[in-house]
Amino acid sequence: MSGHGYESGRLNLPFVGFSTFGKRPIADDWDAIEADIAILGAPFDFGTQYRAGARFGPRAIREASTLFSFGHAGAYDHEDEAVYLPGSVKIVDMGDADIVHTDTETSHANIELGVRKALAAGALPVVLGGDHSINIPCIRAFDQQEPIHIVQIDAHLDFVDVRHGVRHGHGNPMRRAAEQDHVTGLSQIGIRNVSSTAREGYDDARRMGSDILSVRQFRKLGVEAVASRIPEGARYYVTIDIDGFDPSIAPGTGTPSHGGFLYYEVLELLQLIARRGTVAGIDLVEVAPDYDQSGSTSFLAAQVLLNFLGFIMHARGH
Repeated sequence: MSGHGYESGRLNLPFVGFSTFGKRPIADDWDAIEADIAILGAPFDFGTQYRAGARFGPRAIREASTLFSFGHAGAYDHEDEAVYLPGSVKIVDMGDADIVHTDTETSHANIELGVRKALAAGALPVVLGGDHSINIPCIRAFDQQEPIHIVQIDAHLDFVDVRHGVRHGHGNPMRRAAEQDHVTGLSQIGIRNVSSTAREGYDDARRMGSDILSVRQFRKLGVEAVASRIPEGARYYVTIDIDGFDPSIAPGTGTPSHGGFLYYEVLELLQLIARRGTVAGIDLVEVAPDYDQSGSTSFLAAQVLLNFLGFIMHARGH
């Protein structure tokens, strides 16, 4: 094997080795996490009201993320004249929270524990869903942190209170978040068409501090004007439902909704958010890979997350 320059060591192509997120190291001792960013899988989809399958989202996103793992020297962006996620940024993969089949509360508690462990270590928690109900334990885990403002990118408002006794399904998370004392407000972006939430839910959301924009309203305003509606200098928790994107580019999801975002619309908003305040937590949910044999939905999820993490760490001086 050659020992000259970049040809020393293993080539380690994307299809070789273990499919951790970005092929980053595993952190299986949650009490000894040393990282800037900690990835946690939440393969839970018992909260779905239609098509299941998001339990396989974390595996699919991890595998797709290996495409973007050519070395750890960072990614140069010629448009921004910046190197994102250089080797000085330490990312670890915590693996998955333990999921107990049919037991929502135990599974959610295990997800919450993982997020708390990442926060205790001073790492930015990034949770791979799973259906959108996994956001409920994620937000609970921030109850000992400074207050957060939630930025939601989604087709659906997810503001159902209780339906047939269900409080912790994937139609409930933004309602549960708005009830938390440590949540100061919500920016709900991309909401459109037939939603899981009735009119009363929209009225409640606005009364409880939500700013709601559809895709068409977003486009009419423009990305900078939309970003300006999000409180400046706040701590943000960003929750990205993959069905916020148009199903023409993200068909691998349980509840597709046409008329969604395209890639750069979301990416530009995320870049502005990273500069506008402090991103304290992220989840990306509802990737159900079996509905997309091309794998493009999983690649989209991985690419959005890696770029967003690059923006966040660059804004922090890394």
